Amino acid sequence: MRAFRDRSFKQTSKIIRAWMVWVLVLDVLAILSSLLLLPREATLAMLGPALLIPPAASLVFLVWSRRRANGVLDAALVAGMFVILLAVALMGHLAGGEFQERYLSIMLFVAVTAVIIFNVPQWVTHVIAGMGLTLYLLFQLAHSDIGIASAFSAFLFFASGVTSTVVARRTMSILAHRTFLLELRDARRVAELASTNAKLERLSRTDPLTGLSNRRHTGAVLAELFGPDRAGRPPVALLMCDLDCFKALNDRLGHLEGDRALAQVAQIIAASVHPQRDHVSRFGGEEFLIVLTDVTADQACAIAEAIRSRVEAAGIANPGSSAGKMTTVSIGVASEADHPGCNATDLQQAADAALYLAKSQGRNRVARATPADRGLSFAS
Repeated sequence: MRAFRDRSFKQTSKIIRAWMVWVLVLDVLAILSSLLLLPREATLAMLGPALLIPPAASLVFLVWSRRRANGVLDAALVAGMFVILLAVALMGHLAGGEFQERYLSIMLFVAVTAVIIFNVPQWVTHVIAGMGLTLYLLFQLAHSDIGIASAFSAFLFFASGVTSTVVARRTMSILAHRTFLLELRDARRVAELASTNAKLERLSRTDPLTGLSNRRHTGAVLAELFGPDRAGRPPVALLMCDLDCFKALNDRLGHLEGDRALAQVAQIIAASVHPQRDHVSRFGGEEFLIVLTDVTADQACAIAEAIRSRVEAAGIANPGSSAGKMTTVSIGVASEADHPGCNATDLQQAADAALYLAKSQGRNRVARATPADRGLSFAS
């Protein structure tokens, strides 16, 4: 209901404020026409109650001119409507004679129009209708020329019409609420579908064990980085990282410990790079590919060395490793700065060659790929 009122407030506010302007205009016209056409005594008698209408309508207009607490809006509308209805009834009562019945009918007409057009909570509609009928009955009973039976007879006649109007208003409100609920349901389903699609998209590009990107997503990242608009972009470096003697770890400690080691190394690598600028993926069984952007070759080697040393310091057991009793990694570094004009495949092959060199030289080290005419060189 709060959401419905928030969405419909702008339209409801316009209707209520326009209705109050209409009441003000009619009140002024009524006073002017009375001064011109009615006896002076009757006009002066009606003038006092008529002057109550402008401030009441203006107050409702101002309160409903912007979004406020629902309780404030409803209270202002009920209070304003009571003053307006009472003022109209008093105009007829004080003028007396034929004017009483006429203005009581006008008062009920004002209440009925408010019931019909105000899209407000049902209790407010009931209060407005109840105020109109109660005032009508009280002033009819106070009329000396009308008997109690006639007063109640007229009251019941008008009450049936007002009640049917309230029922119609309730039906309109129920239909509006139902339409809004259907809109909310459809919006929720669309949001759930979008969320599900987003989850599926994330799953399609994420390695389930490590939570890193998978090889498929990395291919898309590299394709974008080395796309047609490559010129002018920051240089890229690739780090091919491989766990040393990973098969020995699985053989000695089991695949569960091997998976745990992969997950820990993945966390170390992810924590060693810039989360918004760089990209880390599980590229193969125990291989990770790190894409560094906007770094020099020396900076790429420094990051690779930091990863290597942090993995070694983590103390992840690998008793079957020939590089030590703990899990270590070998890393091959290939920088675009050393291979100008290369594409993603060339740079990846260079990183693979550097990784092979690091493995062949005893593992647990970083090797850097240099231009073809200079071969490969150790970074550590």
